[in-house]
Amino acid sequence: MQSLLNYIILTGNRFRWAACQLDVLEGCLDYRQLKKALASLPKTLDDTYGRILTAIPAEYKAHVVRILQFLTFSERLLSVKEIVDAIAVDTEAEPYFDARNRMPDPQEVSRYCSSLVAVDSTGSGDVLQLAHFSVKEYLTSDRLDSGLAPAFHKVTASASIARVCVAYLLHFNEIISPEEAATRFPLALYSAKFWMRFAAAAEDDKEGLLQLIERLFCFQEAPYKVCYSLHRPDRPRLIYQENRLLDRPASPLYYAALGGLRGTVHMLLDKKVNVNAQGGNYGNALQAASLRGHEQVVKLLLEKKADVNAQGGEYGNALQAASAGGHEQVVKLLLEKNADVNAQGGGYGNALQAASAEGHEQVVKLLLEKNADVNAQGGHYSNALQAASARGHEQVVKLLLEKNADFNAQGGYYSNALQAASARGHEQVVKLLLEKNADVNAQGGDYSNALQAASAEGHEQVVKLLLEKNTDVNAQGGRYGNALQAASARGHEQVVKLLLEKNADVNAQGGHYGSALQVASVRGHEQIVKLLLKKGAVAFDESGNQSD
Repeated sequence: MQSLLNYIILTGNRFRWAACQLDVLEGCLDYRQLKKALASLPKTLDDTYGRILTAIPAEYKAHVVRILQFLTFSERLLSVKEIVDAIAVDTEAEPYFDARNRMPDPQEVSRYCSSLVAVDSTGSGDVLQLAHFSVKEYLTSDRLDSGLAPAFHKVTASASIARVCVAYLLHFNEIISPEEAATRFPLALYSAKFWMRFAAAAEDDKEGLLQLIERLFCFQEAPYKVCYSLHRPDRPRLIYQENRLLDRPASPLYYAALGGLRGTVHMLLDKKVNVNAQGGNYGNALQAASLRGHEQVVKLLLEKKADVNAQGGEYGNALQAASAGGHEQVVKLLLEKNADVNAQGGGYGNALQAASAEGHEQVVKLLLEKNADVNAQGGHYSNALQAASARGHEQVVKLLLEKNADFNAQGGYYSNALQAASARGHEQVVKLLLEKNADVNAQGGDYSNALQAASAEGHEQVVKLLLEKNTDVNAQGGRYGNALQAASARGHEQVVKLLLEKNADVNAQGGHYGSALQVASVRGHEQIVKLLLKKGAVAFDESGNQSD
């Protein structure tokens, strides 16, 4: 397979080399020029790319480098209009961006880079992209000319892109709607969304970037508000039209901490900003940094007396956020600063449930060593064991059971751990719980019992395990009334067979559709209808009387 891949790459590179040579020959206007060009053609693709870059006029070099930096290191494709605005930015002069400096004809932007880039017009708009994957490979290799190579080191390129994006945002001298900003200034949404990622990758590059960020965060209100009306990094799924309806942006310290901008956090703390300011989806800077695992930022915040137990935000507190993210070192830092291991709040209720739900075994161990309450109630899953069981984290389930987690504890969406594991089809977790004598007939939750949950979801092996433990095959309750109706509703033929073999009542009444035959008929599961009729199922009218 590898040899085939190498062959495809080699063949592709040869075609690419030929295409570049044809581009050169196309410019020949007579036979003598053609002969001269043929005699001087580069022999390799690297030589070809090197020649293209060398031939670029000196006055265009800065634009070419910037275009290629954006196209090489960006996480998404960029439109022609975005690139046109990117090269119109001047980070050394004010205003940093002036629309009058845009190219008169945006389509000509590709001419800066010759055969290295291409315009793709097949989608909803014109996109500028590298002409071939080998261009990126060459630019980021050690084969690039030493004069240009530094510009394509990741840190240098990231710093350059970040400076362009922040400078572009800084040109907003008045607050305008996100729709207007995105329409009139094509690079605005890209800049708002990605500047922090590039800045974080360029923390070691001090060439003017921190000063630009300081201006954005500390001195100019309009660019800051425009930036965070276009994109909220803590709520990335919200498109900017919806962001208008949100409360005012959080503090600069919060966003810097969220992005892991250590130098910016240090700068802001030196300005004596409120380290415990509330706001943002994650409540405060410490919770934001903890969630993302930015250890050095967490240290800085704690050194400046950030409240380690501050409440609020999606995760309730910093410890729960770090636990949910599985950031072991951050969890240790917070615990060393006396974070309350059993603090309640947030979506997971507590740190142990958060780590258990996400399957972070080492964090679970840390929390248990610090006397986390293994049976603490609260959150979406009600307790840590149900959370780990629902997500199928077998090793975490073992840890919790070793610490005497109550395997029959009630509460949460699935009511108990066994129903959670059964609904999700986690066979090994079901076995673990049954070995601990979990109550196989415990009632509660959306499905009422574990058997109905497994039957509804079609988990045949789990159904077998439960039936072997003498589960009440006719237990009533829940969304579907009973297990047979649940399996019939979802069309799980093999599960229906299993239940009927265990003497499930084929005519049991209940649930939204009244009986298994009724729901199978309505849903069009023909084979299941036949199975039920063979077992003596009878149809009932709306009054519950047997139909003719």
